[in-house]
Amino acid sequence: MIRATTTPAADRIHIWLTQTWLTLGAAVLAAGFLQAGAHAAARADFISAPGTRPLALALDPVAPPAAATKVLAWQGKDVDGDGAPDFVNPTGQAPRTHDAYGFGAFGASRDGGSRKHEGVDFMAQAGQPVAAPISGYVTKVGMAYADDKRLKFVEITNPAISYVARVFYVDPDVAEGDVVRLGQEIGVAHGLQARYPGGMTDHVHLELTGPDQKRMDATAVLTERYVTRFGA
Repeated sequence: MIRATTTPAADRIHIWLTQTWLTLGAAVLAAGFLQAGAHAAARADFISAPGTRPLALALDPVAPPAAATKVLAWQGKDVDGDGAPDFVNPTGQAPRTHDAYGFGAFGASRDGGSRKHEGVDFMAQAGQPVAAPISGYVTKVGMAYADDKRLKFVEITNPAISYVARVFYVDPDVAEGDVVRLGQEIGVAHGLQARYPGGMTDHVHLELTGPDQKRMDATAVLTERYVTRFGA
């Protein structure tokens, strides 16, 4: 039997080729690991870098800007010079305009012109909170009409600024002798449809007496203005 033989030179070439392929394979594998690691590091740096957002978040839709609306607001006058308002609109709403029973402004005609309206009617929704228009003491809780026990008024006296306020058509939750703060809830507005079924706008009637002991227009110390409000 004839055996195949190799020369020393052929053996050396075979060994060299084997080592070369092993070296190349290791180099390729190492390069793959390095490239994967670089990608992971770059992604980690991008996500964690200050001021950056992940690509998925960066593509999120941008929220539209909040809508701006004009709303009615009231500024009370500062009569004692302490830098703070001394009056508050009891309902936060505008004065009653014309309806089946006339106008709600101070001095409006009443009873066919035989007398004048001695207060200002600020519109309201039945059941809404009513705020104390001035701070002071509750000096009286009474009936708006002698023949109707459902409709009441709250009288507040502030001796420091010499003003007296009467707030009509309120279901009160204060009593005579109570001390109330400016803007504090003193009750809720009472509906007027049972008393005035012909279509009177629900409102709170505010009578204000000044230092001269005379009835005065409450809008002289409550300034109407519009402010911009953002959001829903």
